[in-house]
Amino acid sequence: MTYSMDDTPHSSDARHYAGVPFRRGIAWVLDMILIALLCTLILPFTAFTGVFFFPVLMLVTGFIYRWFTIAGGSSTWGMRIMGIGLRDHHGAELSSGLALAHTFGYSISVAIPPLQLISVILMLVTPRGQGLTDHLLGTTAIHTIR
Repeated sequence: MTYSMDDTPHSSDARHYAGVPFRRGIAWVLDMILIALLCTLILPFTAFTGVFFFPVLMLVTGFIYRWFTIAGGSSTWGMRIMGIGLRDHHGAELSSGLALAHTFGYSISVAIPPLQLISVILMLVTPRGQGLTDHLLGTTAIHTIR
C-alpha cells in the first residue's frame, strides 16, 4: 500500500522518514551493482574499448539509468526494492524535468567529493533525511510501502 496524497510526506510525521537514510544507502549500493552490470553488458558494443574509459561509461550509464527510472516511477530500481521513493515539495512523484534536475544534482555531487560528503551528512542529520540536491530542489525520499 502506498501513501495517499492526504498523508502528505512533508508533514512532521516521522513514519515517512524513519530509516530512510539507511534504506537510501542500501538502494545506492544496489543501483551501483546494477549500473556496473549494465556497463559490463555494454562493453562488447564498444569493441571492449570501454574498459579504458569505464568510469566515464559508468557515469553516463548511471545518469541515464537514474533519470529514466526516477522519471518513470519516482525511484530507481534499488529504491523500489528498499520501499522508498522521491517526492516533490507538494508530495507528488517527480516529473521528468525534476527527475532530470535531481539526477544532474546527484551527478555533480558525485563528481565533487566534498559535495557528496555534505550530502551524506545532511541525509544523516536532517529530520527528513534530505541530501544536498533534495534541499536545493525541495524533494525528499519517503517510505512508499507501509
